[in-house]
Amino acid sequence: MKKIIIADDEHKILMSLEYSFKKNGYDVFIARDGTEVLEFLKTMIPDVILLDIMMPNLDGYSTLEIINQDEKLKDTKVIFLSAKNNPRDIEKGLEMGADAYVTKPYSIKKLMQQIEEMFL
Repeated sequence: MKKIIIADDEHKILMSLEYSFKKNGYDVFIARDGTEVLEFLKTMIPDVILLDIMMPNLDGYSTLEIINQDEKLKDTKVIFLSAKNNPRDIEKGLEMGADAYVTKPYSIKKLMQQIEEMFL
């Protein structure tokens, strides 16, 4: 079973993504900011991290910088899921090492398909 951490500070987004990923056979872990993601990473290596950029305490960019420093996480797919849809924001996210950048609003079906294709 693939493990996914979903990090977002919007409750409705967390709930809909959690439901969809569980329904598709994922082991789902919920984080409301980057510090919660880092807590999970102390005890597990997920297959995927869905990371919002604008979150309290520790934002998505800073969280990805920390993830990139951990050699154990080099095979973990990191996808930014953000309302920041400016081409410069997207470029920054990808240059920082995100495997994908998905803008809100998004299609859960397309997101799921995109993640599945990463593992083919």
